[in-house]
Formats: sequence, structure tokens, C-alpha cells
Amino acid sequence: MEPPASAIEALLAGRHADPFALLGPHQGPGGTFVRAILPGAQSAEVCDLAGASLGTLACTDPRGLFEGKLSGKGKKYTGPLKYRCAAGGSEWWVTDPYSFGPVLGPIDDLLIAQGTHFRLFDKLGAHLIEHEGAPGVHFAVWAPNAQHVCLVGDFNDWDARRHPMRHRADIGVWEIFIPEIGEGRAYKYAITGPDGAMQPLKADPFAFASELRPKTASLTARPAKPDWGDEAHRAHWSQVDPRREAISIYEVHPGSWQRDEHDWFLNWDELADRLIPYVVEMGFTHIEFLPISEHPYDPSWGYQTTGLYAPSARFGGPDGFARFVDGAHRAGISVLLDWVPAHFPTDEHGLAHFDGTALYEHADPRLGFHPDWNTAIYNFGRREVANFLVNNALFWAERYHVDGLRVDAVASMLYRDYSRKADEWIPNEQGGRENWEAVEFLKATNRALYGSHPGILTIAEESTDWPGVTLPAFDDAPRSNLGFGFKWNMGFMHDTLTYMGRDPVHRQYHHQDITFGLMYAFSENYVLPLSHDEVVHGKGSLLNKMSGDDWQKFANLRAYYGLMWGYPGKKLLFMGQEFAQRREWSEARSLDWELLDAPAHAGIRQLVRDLNRLYRSRPALHARDCEDDGFEWLVVDDARASVFAWLRKCPGQPPIAVICNMTPMTHGCYGLRLPHDGLWAEVLNSDAVEYGGAGQGNLGSINATGGIGCVTLPPLSTVMLEYKG
Repeated sequence: MEPPASAIEALLAGRHADPFALLGPHQGPGGTFVRAILPGAQSAEVCDLAGASLGTLACTDPRGLFEGKLSGKGKKYTGPLKYRCAAGGSEWWVTDPYSFGPVLGPIDDLLIAQGTHFRLFDKLGAHLIEHEGAPGVHFAVWAPNAQHVCLVGDFNDWDARRHPMRHRADIGVWEIFIPEIGEGRAYKYAITGPDGAMQPLKADPFAFASELRPKTASLTARPAKPDWGDEAHRAHWSQVDPRREAISIYEVHPGSWQRDEHDWFLNWDELADRLIPYVVEMGFTHIEFLPISEHPYDPSWGYQTTGLYAPSARFGGPDGFARFVDGAHRAGISVLLDWVPAHFPTDEHGLAHFDGTALYEHADPRLGFHPDWNTAIYNFGRREVANFLVNNALFWAERYHVDGLRVDAVASMLYRDYSRKADEWIPNEQGGRENWEAVEFLKATNRALYGSHPGILTIAEESTDWPGVTLPAFDDAPRSNLGFGFKWNMGFMHDTLTYMGRDPVHRQYHHQDITFGLMYAFSENYVLPLSHDEVVHGKGSLLNKMSGDDWQKFANLRAYYGLMWGYPGKKLLFMGQEFAQRREWSEARSLDWELLDAPAHAGIRQLVRDLNRLYRSRPALHARDCEDDGFEWLVVDDARASVFAWLRKCPGQPPIAVICNMTPMTHGCYGLRLPHDGLWAEVLNSDAVEYGGAGQGNLGSINATGGIGCVTLPPLSTVMLEYKG
């Protein structure tokens, strides 16, 4: 039956709700009828994929509409079609997207509807596949409230009339297979909202690559790479308890660690050549990157991401990041990513009002708007949104072999009233401030990751006293348990930096700044973070947070690093602080590597290297980081001398005494109570000459008699003594 003229008009305008009902081949009593839109063609011959002629089509509308029946032996042909088009003496071939069947199936529909599809990144987005005998790209996007969705790109002149998509109405997904296009093609979605209004062209939420800012189109790409050589690295971490392993993290912003001779970003291969050997030499075990997902605005440092599945184009293609991870693993270095599921920016090409409605975010700004960052908050209670985010976590672990995710801004997710005034938030059903939908999402993410990727780490940036952040999130566990592997110890960072900024004469009155943290040091599995957040926005560098003149600042920083590496908890240090960067960090420039020409800065770097090597080689310093039987106070109450001393220990291993003198005076023979008589070797002294210190110390060792050792404590220093028996 001939469709009404209104249907043909809607089809040619790209507004027909079911373009597959009109375009492509359709069986009828008289054979196969074919309809196609072929802009610019004056004549068209219809063929099978091998190029064998099946008949000719007549132009029935000057806007490029061709129609006709197959003839001859092809009268009952049911496979994909291609057209030999001609105009003005030129010929070209067009393979018909509307002659192909759907790619998604009923199992996908069921799992997507349930929010339990853990392979969404294999189904939604743009996938280079072979379908029904033809190579091409399958596109699929979730837009349940849209009237219609059209695919636009550099392959159809960005014309929204050319490729309207098939609607899988039960799940709100739109799909189309475009034959004979490959990698590197730019595309977006033209979405008409429920009110009939065309939305700004939208990038693909599942895009594996994106254009370099300020361009915003998605790119067809193959994520990661097919060949990996990191089996030994991954097998090791899958078989150990990370709480009992040495973990020392070097936090890196890849755009400003170093730059090339043109002051442009290093690509992933260049970063691999420089950064991986540096991290190995420095003794760190992990690299943690600030978010590398695609983001439009450099000063956001990646924390306002518009492409969660795409490594940023600033550093090259997706395969480059995969090669970096593989190279790091082969060198024994783990790779962590900062991951941002808490919020997203409202750039018009992104997720905001994606299908003309508040789809990924809440409609009510009291739930869906973040006042601190002017961003939208994900609707964690919507199963499709939670599933989108859980799949993203799984995607980085599976496709890129990342070793873990540090989840940003967890506190902002847990509380409905976070950074809000009394009238700016909505209580939960129980009248409380907890965001239980976000809690369930975080638990689901951790369960999915730990359940499918042995050896994975998840780390929460959580700044409150929420109970059970690193306790298991089993079904029968307390509702508040989140299931993270580790949590950033923000209290340690705040209290100790406050202490180190005080003039030594006043430190005796603030002794608890150091001792208080050890009252809760084992309540969670902690990472001690000296992160990028502490060296931006007017806070200055770590060196300039230290009190005193320049010599004292360096001495204080050396003593502080010694304290931190001897303190229970895994270690994290932001780039540049390992050589005492003087200037505050800026994402717009490289670190000040020329400082290493100065002995004081080179000395700090050597100290950090030696601390890492000592920490990794001595189980007493790392194997009980998260358990209270690995810690024992030796001196807790000597506030007048500003001395702290404790024992780090591990069953069957020599204990190590950590002693800190936080005054600028030498304690020439400090009587230190020790648990064993005999020889204690000085395995670290932050005042050593090679670190830039004055070289005071204990001539390599002390002897303890009657439970007391006479220890020389240099000014503003940390000394570590290992029991030798």
C-alpha cells in the first residue's frame, strides 16, 4: 500500500518515527519493493552486496527519493542492498543502511530494561563490526523520551534527514548500522525532544574517542588495543591482599607533568618513554592520573568530563593510552584513574537534557544541581543511569586493564545537603540527609568491579566520618557499607600540614595534630594523600606550607616526608612535590624541572626515592598499614620536645622505630624506650648530607641496653632505626 504523502514528507525531513518501515526492501505479493533516499543522484541501479544488478529505481521526488521493484532472479531477494548512483557523468556506490536488520537483540532489551547489562560498552555507542556480510559501524544511543533520533556525521554531510535511526521502543534505544565507514569518522546525534524541539547536536555518551577541544564531535574508534603483554603484572595483583602490599602512588596530571619543545601536551607514547622510567627510578608502585576522560575545559583538570568512555584527544588516540598502561605493567607499575561519577558539566553537546528531558540528571535542582561546581548531578536512582556509570567503571578495568579507580567527591554523593543551605535540599524518605540511591550505586560499582576483576583497587575520596567506606558491601552487610578497597585519609593530610605550618616554638601546644590521627588510623583502609588539591587555588606548594626560613622549610619537608612514609597507611604524592616544587601547580605549564639543578631540591628527590625503596623493601613499614598490630607508640606525650616515636612491625620481620624531632634543636642523646636490646641500624635519616641536611646522626646504628637506646635526633628530622638483633 502506498504510504500517505505526509509520511513521505516526514521521511524526507528526517522526522518519521519509523524510517525502517518505509526505507529499504519490503516484501509484497508482487516481489520486493525498495525505497531509498539518494541525495544528488539522477539515476540508481539496485544491486546485492556483490554488485550483481537486481533492477533499477525511479526517482519519485527531486529531493532524492527513489523507488522500484526488484526484477529478474532478484525479485524475492531479502539481503542487504547497495545502489549504483549516477549524475552528471559521475558514478558512486551507496550501501543501504535500511536494508540491514537490527544488531541489538531481545536479551539486550531485557538486561537494559532491568539495568543489569554489564556489557553495555559492547552494545551502545559506535562499534566497528561486520554485519550481514558488510563492514561498517553500528551506532546505538539511549534517548527514551525523544520523538526521533538521527545520526549525523562527516559521512552524511551532517544532514539530519539522511540517517534517522531505528527505535527500540521498549527500552528507548535508537540504533542504526552504517555500512562501509571505518575508524576516525566524526559523528553526533540529532535528537528531537518530546515537545518536538530539536536539541543541540549531542556527542555520544559511549563514544570511545572524541575530537580535540574546542571541537566536540565523537569519533568512531576501537577502544584500547588487541595485544597485551601484562599477564604477569595482573596475575600478581590478583593473588595478593593489597592492604598488605607496599603501595606508593605518584599522582600525575598528564597535561603538565612535562611538555614538548612547543609547550604542547606529550602524547601517550612520549609520556610512556619519560614517565614510566622516572616512576620506576623513584620507587613508586602506582601512577594515578587525574581524570583522562574527554573534557572540554583544560582548567577543570578533567573533573568536568563530557566523554566518560573516551581517553582525551589531548594525548592521542585510545590505543596510545592502552600502550601506556601495558608498558607500565611490563615495568611493574600499576595505573590508577581518577573517576568522576558524582557530577557532569552542562555543556550543550553533553549529557544535560540529553533527549529533551532531565534524563541523566534530576529535574529538581535541589537534587540535580551541584552548587560548588555549577554542574549536574547524576540521577543515581534511575537504573539506566546507574548502569551507565557501573559499566564505565568496568570498561576501564576490562578494556584498558587499569588497576583501579580513585572515585572523586564521594562525600558530595553521600549527602543530599552537601554544600547546601537548609531550603536547598530534599530529605530522603526517612527524613534524613543520606543519599541512599548514591550509596546503592557505589556499592553496586564496587561489587561489580571486585566480582569480575581480581586485583582491582577502588579508592574513595571521602572527607567525612561516613561509617564503613572500606567495609564489604555484601547483601547482608550494614546499609552504609560502601565496599571500597581504600579511603583517602583527609584528616591526616589536614592535621599534619597544619602542624608543619606552625612555628616550631608553638608546636608543643599542638602535639595532638600528629597524635590524634593515630586514634582512628585503622578504622578504615587508608591512603595518606598529599594530592593536587593541596597545591592549587592559592594554597601554594608543600615546600611553602612549611614554617621557617628556606633552610628550615626544606628540613621541615624532609622530616614531614619521613613521618609520612613511617606512618600507617598507603602513600600518595602529587607530581613535583617529590623535588619540592616551589611554585603552586598550574595545569597550563610544565613542572619546574630546572629546580633539580639546585642541591636542596635534588636532595628532596633523593630522599623520596630512598623512602619509597625502604618502604617497599621492609614489610614492617607496609605489611600492616591497615592493621593496629603493626603499630606501637614509643613516645606519644613528649610535647615539650616535639618528639614523636613509634614502632612499625610485622610478624616474623625486624621492627622499625620511627622517631621525629619537630624542633630546630638537636637532641644529642635522647633516651628512647625500645622493645629489644641490641643493635638498631639507622636505615634512614632525613638530615643526611645527600638529602640536603647537616649530616647529624647516629653513625649508622645505636645499641639499646635495658630497653633504652641513646639516639641523636637532628633538628627538624625523622630517623628510622631497624632492629638487627
